[in-house]
Amino acid sequence: MNTAMPIRCFRALRLGLHLCRGLATVLLMYPLLRQSRRLRLKQRWSRQLLGILAVRIDARLDGVVPGSLFVANHVSWLDIFALNAVCPLAFVAKSEVRDWPVIGWLVAHTDTLFIRRGSRQDAVNTCAELAGRLCAGRDVAIFPEGTTTDGTRVLAFRAALLQAAIDAQRPVQPIAIAYDDIIGRRTTIPAYAGETTMLESLAAILACRGLTVRLRATPALTAESLSRRQLAQMAHDAIADALGVPPTSPGDDGDIVADSAAGMPVLAAVSR
Repeated sequence: MNTAMPIRCFRALRLGLHLCRGLATVLLMYPLLRQSRRLRLKQRWSRQLLGILAVRIDARLDGVVPGSLFVANHVSWLDIFALNAVCPLAFVAKSEVRDWPVIGWLVAHTDTLFIRRGSRQDAVNTCAELAGRLCAGRDVAIFPEGTTTDGTRVLAFRAALLQAAIDAQRPVQPIAIAYDDIIGRRTTIPAYAGETTMLESLAAILACRGLTVRLRATPALTAESLSRRQLAQMAHDAIADALGVPPTSPGDDGDIVADSAAGMPVLAAVSR
């Protein structure tokens, strides 16, 4: 059963106000804050956004080491907020996001790294930047499927950006992401995949009585003595196993890019 229209409208109004408050924070306060304060604000704002949308977090990320390269399957634009609500991260987004009105400016000012589709040189440069952040103890996340799915499968992982973990000698931390409905059944309602538009995805989430996003960390992978292809396949298989879906064959070694959904980390960087 869906929520009544007045409840959907109320949630939408709260969400709009939350976004406006966040935009003002990024514009007026965020550049003046220390990194530690930015991360706390990012985490709080993300939790508040999920609360507005009636999304509960069930996270089991015990033992995650700071300065890890988070590797996750990608279902929804909610994935970014769910991860940030538990462990604030920097994300990789496609370069086109930088040119989006308003959002592009915000993304560029909220710890997002950009990469051009099909550019191996960009992949090399991005790897170097990722490695530097990892060496500094920063957590960074990538979605190596390169796109979103409906959550019923895990696409083959592209391996290029996992080179950053090898260069920095930092752990690769696989994270399995899944969504359940209000009675605990696996659901595709939050999925932002295929021909689904952002507005359609948001409308479906606003209409839902409640969701639970489940984040499960599998054992971290050490980059020592492993190739990036091996790391990609091991991370993929670990996530598929945690989700209870069959694994797929290894992906190519092209650049990892984020789709339009993965360009949303801008919104997770702000708070009240």
